[in-house]
Amino acid sequence: MMILQPVLLGIVEGVTEFLPVSSTGHLILAGALLGYDQTKWATFDIVIQLGAILAIVVLYWRTFWTVIAGALKGQAGAWRFIRNIVLAFVPAAVIGLALHKKIEALLTKPALVCWALILGGVAILVVESLARRTRATGVADVPVPTVLGIGFIQCLAMIPGVSRSGATILGALSLGVERRTAAEFSFFLAIPTMLGATVVELAKGGVGVSSAPGAVGWPEIALGFVVSFLVALFVVRGFVDFVSRKGFGPFAWYRILAGASALVWLGLR
Repeated sequence: MMILQPVLLGIVEGVTEFLPVSSTGHLILAGALLGYDQTKWATFDIVIQLGAILAIVVLYWRTFWTVIAGALKGQAGAWRFIRNIVLAFVPAAVIGLALHKKIEALLTKPALVCWALILGGVAILVVESLARRTRATGVADVPVPTVLGIGFIQCLAMIPGVSRSGATILGALSLGVERRTAAEFSFFLAIPTMLGATVVELAKGGVGVSSAPGAVGWPEIALGFVVSFLVALFVVRGFVDFVSRKGFGPFAWYRILAGASALVWLGLR
């Protein structure tokens, strides 16, 4: 069983999944930097994202419990919460299934990730400076047209390097949602989105369980899952408070610097 690679990639996933910097893009660049065969790690990269998703379930268990209990009691706010997450998920589910093979082909293009990081960083700076704000203070309060807009904008994250969380947060901000709600909407929307992506990947039968040297199987996936879960627990705790105070500008500048640096490195290697 390999240990170093799953731990490193698990750390990258846990740190980047909920930040607007693209976890998939960072995993692809990490693989290129460390010389991994990206085709062997493609399923690993997708499945370990569930570790980071589990961190959201643990950290926000009271929210989920309140929504479930409220829905059973017929509370309108709880049903609006569920409705908004489901509606925002539908565009990604439909488009993702329709374009699955084309999306897969993009996962082996590190240079594309670099440009997506740079352009995404510029987009964040523009939206941060121009976006209007509303008084919406919770996922249930976001109106349906805005929810659908966020759902379609999330689909841009099918391009590696764009960032699922970055696209949903940026989309929410551009449509008038305030920062904290935009971040939390992104967290909650990640659950059905990443579950769906994992189910599709497993349905392909892509997880190797061979003990042959270099094979990436369940032991590596389990280790990466645990590491990404633990790291995400710490990252998410501070992220919402940070963006509430500082905004998303620091992440935009990081994206631009990381993308430009990686582009230079790819050109020199």
